[in-house]
Amino acid sequence: MKMGVLALQGDFAEHVRILEKIGVSAVEVRLPQDLADIDGLIIPGGESTTIGKLAVRFGLMEPIRRLASTKPVWGTCAGAIFLARDSRHSQPMLGLMDISVRRNAFGRQAESFETDLEVPEIVTAENSRKVHAVFIRAPLIERVGADVKVLATLPDGRIVAARERNLLATSFHPELTGDDRFHRYFLTMGR
Repeated sequence: MKMGVLALQGDFAEHVRILEKIGVSAVEVRLPQDLADIDGLIIPGGESTTIGKLAVRFGLMEPIRRLASTKPVWGTCAGAIFLARDSRHSQPMLGLMDISVRRNAFGRQAESFETDLEVPEIVTAENSRKVHAVFIRAPLIERVGADVKVLATLPDGRIVAARERNLLATSFHPELTGDDRFHRYFLTMGR
């Protein structure tokens, strides 16, 4: 299995490290030809407007949309914004996932936080503990379409992880905790 990680900006190196740790070949995607022969794509956290502008500049928008028509795509934090249909901002977005997100929903960098989440979808017999989630200037998933499954919420019910067929969005950064369960779950989406 070979997974791509969009490497235009943001914390792509952390995703690459986790993929390699669990035995998956990882390709840093910067140009359309880097999408050839990959089994899925992770769009990392970073700055969603910058990621979108660079994706436009390097001709990646349509190739990523084509890839997402048959293969899994996962957006973490800024990547979730980039995947969404609506973010209330004028910025380049893929518009693939039937979710609406609110950027920086929890405040500025100083209001970043960590918490433990119940995520039944990724619990395994070997590891049933809660997911430790890191939120850094994180978006909030405010609306989900009829075909979108909510995977995790904060204790107050606000949505922070969702899946629509082969598309996955997390408001937080699983790549920063050392817990590889979300990455392993994403790999199953391509099978």
